[in-house]
Amino acid sequence: MGGDNAPDAILDGALDALDLLADDDQLVLVGDEEIIKDVIAERGIDDSRIVIDPTTQVIAMDDPPVTAIRTKPDSSIVRIARLGGKRSLKDGEHCEIVISAGNTGAMVAAAQMSMRRLPGVHRPGIVVVMPTFHGPVVLCDVGANPEPRATHLHQYGLMAAGYAQKMIGIDNPRVALLSIGSEEAKGNTLVKEASATMKKDPFLNYVGYAEGRDLFDGKADVIICEGFTGNVVLKLAEGLAAGLFKTIAAEIFEHDPELAARFEPVVKSIYKKHDY
Repeated sequence: MGGDNAPDAILDGALDALDLLADDDQLVLVGDEEIIKDVIAERGIDDSRIVIDPTTQVIAMDDPPVTAIRTKPDSSIVRIARLGGKRSLKDGEHCEIVISAGNTGAMVAAAQMSMRRLPGVHRPGIVVVMPTFHGPVVLCDVGANPEPRATHLHQYGLMAAGYAQKMIGIDNPRVALLSIGSEEAKGNTLVKEASATMKKDPFLNYVGYAEGRDLFDGKADVIICEGFTGNVVLKLAEGLAAGLFKTIAAEIFEHDPELAARFEPVVKSIYKKHDY
């Protein structure tokens, strides 16, 4: 029930996904039952694959994560984490995929409590696939852990490389650490320690440091950083892209309105391809 433009945007996206789901799939919508029913009715949808799992509490975007999941056990974030956990298998209510656009910290905390981590993984990381002209780049972490240890960054590298290989189809993905320079002497203690560990890992195609601009230059398929920097990078890229599109459109319209009309489909196509 939380997130940008919630709950309308979340419900609209979920209901649009019905066109992509198989006949034996289920779409479980977790949240305020009345609101969910009203949106479904407004869209005139009658689909037996929709299952509503009602909750009575909402975790706000500014709620302290750990406190929120403890004091609001009947929130949609806590419920979907339970649906994705192993215990739900016994109850026959297990969901293979859970999606939330709400409070990131609360989602991470709830997932750790109910879904657990992979064996040997100490901290979860959030991955985002950044579209570039050189192909998709996997960036991790973008917000789960703002103060990690070097071993956590190493684990992010392994998990993100596995994601790039299995989900995107990149064979032997190149993994880099985000730093302030490509030289080994540069970077803070965290980055240097993580780099030393990743170099020794025979299962990791580690290619060294990547600078901010390398994210879009094709130097690596996977770029690893701590959650604070990753979140800043993600939102900077988002704002920069939006700003550039607006500037280009304004300049074209000012100089040649007719050209702007012909150029509009091109801009929309580029925007769609690079909308993460």
